[in-house]
Amino acid sequence: MAHPLTPRPDRKRPGLKSAGSPATSAADGGDDGQTRAGGLEKKAMLGPKVRRLRRDHQLTQSQMAEQLGISPSYLNLIERNQRPVTVPLLLKLAQTFGVDLQSFAEDDESRLFASLREVFADPLFDGADLKGQDFRELAANAPALGHAVVQLYKAYRDRCDDIQLLAEKVADGDKLQLIQNPTFPIDEVREMFHEHANHFPELEDHAEALWTDVGLERGELFRGLSQYLERAFSVRVRLMPVEVMGQSERRFDRHSRRILLSEMLPLPGRIFQLAHQIALMTLRDTLDRIADRSALTSDQARRLARIGLANYFAGAVMMPYGSFLEATLSVRYDIEILAQRFQISFEQACHRLTTLQRPGAKGIPFFMIRIDKAGNVSKRFSGSGFNFARFGGACPRWNVHDAFRTPGLVHTQLAQMPDGTAYFSIARTVTKAGAGYHIPPQQFAVGLGCEIGHAPQIVYADGLDLTHTESATPIGINCRLCPRLDCGQRAFPPLNHRLIVDETVRGKSPYLFAPVADDG
Repeated sequence: MAHPLTPRPDRKRPGLKSAGSPATSAADGGDDGQTRAGGLEKKAMLGPKVRRLRRDHQLTQSQMAEQLGISPSYLNLIERNQRPVTVPLLLKLAQTFGVDLQSFAEDDESRLFASLREVFADPLFDGADLKGQDFRELAANAPALGHAVVQLYKAYRDRCDDIQLLAEKVADGDKLQLIQNPTFPIDEVREMFHEHANHFPELEDHAEALWTDVGLERGELFRGLSQYLERAFSVRVRLMPVEVMGQSERRFDRHSRRILLSEMLPLPGRIFQLAHQIALMTLRDTLDRIADRSALTSDQARRLARIGLANYFAGAVMMPYGSFLEATLSVRYDIEILAQRFQISFEQACHRLTTLQRPGAKGIPFFMIRIDKAGNVSKRFSGSGFNFARFGGACPRWNVHDAFRTPGLVHTQLAQMPDGTAYFSIARTVTKAGAGYHIPPQQFAVGLGCEIGHAPQIVYADGLDLTHTESATPIGINCRLCPRLDCGQRAFPPLNHRLIVDETVRGKSPYLFAPVADDG
């Protein structure tokens, strides 16, 4: 008998819409075709991707051109980025070679370009005559080399931290010990999720199989998962007093075959922890296989990846892909309604929205960030082209920081990056359960956003003039990388400008900078 969590090859995955459905891809003529077409038009110079696709299939230019119905000379111009890839040709590529249109046309080059700019903004490269066009050409023509440069810089930064730590230990007279790991495990795991665009089809399949094979029902998930654990694994679920659990939310006692949950956990948290434990008990090989594809460098990173992937599975169980996507479209991404309908928290709904990237049934490509009151970033996910800083915090002008002023209320914002890309975002505080008077609840702010072209589909944008981007709040990636020299909220000078110290002048910002040539 097949394990109840083994996906069936012939299972029709929920959420796949027929032509004309709002969730259907632009290639199928769905309602979001205008938005998607706009994205494809903006990203039509895809020569390096076409060349890599051809080489992956071990084809000559003549052979690929024949399959696409174009001339070899035209394909040669496309591969050299001297001709754009038209929408009909994209459709032909998808049909002939089985590529996913959205991922193929995705602007991953812009993310790599942003990372390269961040790397070369370091004072280490002050003497190098590097322009923005240099980074663009590297990202477009040699992306593997570009990613290697970013990885090398990360290793360099970590070694600098090692040296600083060593210096502090010497100063304190402590025992000398260098950190062996080339990167922090949490950063490796975040990069793994980023590489997968925060979408894992295998885990989606397993979550759907659990619903079907176990017979789960919405509104009865806690009872259904508890009964499944006891029936299939002889594991009982018990709610325990806070004085027993302390700061622990979940504890699996293998000897007594019990899952102990803290009484302080709200219902969404209890359901989440049961689904998480099911993933650890039944999907270990799948979790390890996904993690192994990212070549994580330490056992700690692999353990963190396994936990993160089990969390993903838990979210997919609580919010099954097809029904959750259908609900988001019907209520126009009203998160409060989704939270009530699926017995989930505001944060769980936001996180799930970033994962709706199934080919043929995609939601809006959202990005999400979670910060604490000190501005520390504890979560960041992106299903869009939004570039988070890899080596610093978030822009203080972003409304996610303002959410702490009015806890529980949703803030909206139109924001514009220095490159002119406009975004619509919402932000709200969320509270994590505490453990009594001496361990109070934790408060975070969650930000969720997307490119402004998707905003009309979102209920929170109703009544806003989305065409008047001149009123958008100017933001940047972070202070070190932002080129806006007139920002009065700047905490640090930008890395790519020479600082001028003049005690006779005070501007809007405490820093003065020498002008630099256009970086292209």
